[in-house]
Amino acid sequence: MEGKIEAAENELHNNNGLIKLQQQGEEIQSVHCDDATINKEEMNKISLVRAVVEKQDPSSKEVDDYAIRRFLRARDLDVDKASTMLLKYLKWKKSFVPNGYISPTEIPNEIAHNKMFLQGVDKLGRPIAVVFGGRHIPNKQGGLEEFKRFVVLALDKLCSRTSPGREKFVVIGDLQGFGYSSSDVRAYLGALSILQDCYPERLGKLIVVHVPYIFWTMWKLVYPFIDNNTKKKITFVENKRLTETLLQDIDESQLPDIYGGKMPLVPIHEA
Repeated sequence: MEGKIEAAENELHNNNGLIKLQQQGEEIQSVHCDDATINKEEMNKISLVRAVVEKQDPSSKEVDDYAIRRFLRARDLDVDKASTMLLKYLKWKKSFVPNGYISPTEIPNEIAHNKMFLQGVDKLGRPIAVVFGGRHIPNKQGGLEEFKRFVVLALDKLCSRTSPGREKFVVIGDLQGFGYSSSDVRAYLGALSILQDCYPERLGKLIVVHVPYIFWTMWKLVYPFIDNNTKKKITFVENKRLTETLLQDIDESQLPDIYGGKMPLVPIHEA
């Protein structure tokens, strides 16, 4: 399988260098996540964004400074772009999450797939989710909208385990068993849009493991929609170095037991 990953890597690099593969001898990059102090430049721009947004949506008064900072950072501290992004998010939330949260009772078909789990933290204190891509199949009953609600529930669960200045999470994307039935491009683009547009600067790292060759066809379709900030956070790991690579970021006591650690998996809706 490693040979297929290497071949796919070469193919993708020939098409604008699309992936970063965790090779033997390379260390996983870490992101310092203890960021509780808001510097003067950011505070000034937060005040500007708040002034712009509150004029158009008074409910934004409930948005804290750290949240506004995430929107600013997602737009390279551009006040106008961050304000537009935040206003769009507030409008989306009122429409898509009118109760302020998604209940598991709203997503029974997605929960039945048993495809996402939450447990433990990495060495930087970031909560860890494990997503089994091979267990995802298009939802014919609840459709794309139920899948999106599932994504929101999952992201909210992750974010609830963060704190101001320590606002990111880690996802292990396990593609064991991924096949044609799991190649649901519409769903993945929907999840990507929610992550990037509504939960900016929340993803700390996405570690993709057990990558089958068939995945790369779908990857080429999704990749152009991934913003540059998100691309930098994605790492593909070779099977032969899976456990030792994960242990560079995650202590054995916090690593899922399926990867040689000691932490049992907990379904995301039960976490």
